[in-house]
Amino acid sequence: MIKVALVGIGKIAIDQHAPAITNSSEWELSATVSRRGKLPGIPAFSDFDTMLASCPDIRVVSLCLPPVPRFAYAAKALRLGRHVMLEKPPGSTLSECHALRAIARTNRLALYATWHAREANKIAVAKAWLKNKRLHKIKVIWKEDVRRWHPDQQWVWEPGGLGVFDPGINALSIVTEILPDSIYITESSLEFPANRQTPIAASLRFAHPHGADATMILDWRQQGTQVWTIEAKTDQGKLLLLDGGAQIQIDGQDTILTDDHPLSGEYANLYTRMAQLVADGGIDMDLEPMRHVADAFTLGHRMTVDPFEW
Repeated sequence: MIKVALVGIGKIAIDQHAPAITNSSEWELSATVSRRGKLPGIPAFSDFDTMLASCPDIRVVSLCLPPVPRFAYAAKALRLGRHVMLEKPPGSTLSECHALRAIARTNRLALYATWHAREANKIAVAKAWLKNKRLHKIKVIWKEDVRRWHPDQQWVWEPGGLGVFDPGINALSIVTEILPDSIYITESSLEFPANRQTPIAASLRFAHPHGADATMILDWRQQGTQVWTIEAKTDQGKLLLLDGGAQIQIDGQDTILTDDHPLSGEYANLYTRMAQLVADGGIDMDLEPMRHVADAFTLGHRMTVDPFEW
């Protein structure tokens, strides 16, 4: 079994990473690092350097920290000979991600920029269905409640925290996975609360090589039912991904085109992939979703909206 340390014991680590590790026959959760969080029965450290020095047999570090501090932790782990797995987004800037890839390559270590939304149940089905069709329109609506998913987490509103692009990058990771053609942003409108440094909503328009109408709406103010939908109209019918890719409809009908993935759960799939990378010493560092976020900020028409309060 591969020994792994989980760094950053917050909601995503507790809800997703820890169960995926402990339920796997390939992994052993051997340590955690956090200023406050702990997991029952797992050796806990409050200092990253102390954990690295105390646990030379831990080969993999899985980082669930906010984006801004993540680079320093990842670079240190790689330079000390540990393989690194990164929660999304893989860094606060594209430059950081390129630097990490260079360090991993120099040290011949595995590095994995994970995009958990791509592992949703019907993403592979959608990708296969769209492969040989001409796209006319794709419309993405991603609306959720920041209070529900990031309770009292201030870092999402600070520079590098991405704001609504923290969930929005999940939508971008799916779109870049399922579309057979590359798209790029041409228009971006960003809504910033008067008292915050990152946007709470965004409206994006993309250029498509064959002229398809491609748009995305992101909003972090959604109350009640959460909305994660991707609608694609083609020359051979319409596809609708619901619940972030957990369900699919084709021409209005629930459809199963292939057997369900034999692995259960998005994060279980990520750790299976990481085990392969560790075995091969490989690097999986797709930065397309981050490129779109960077373009959205570069082109963004900034609008100030009502202050946000928890």
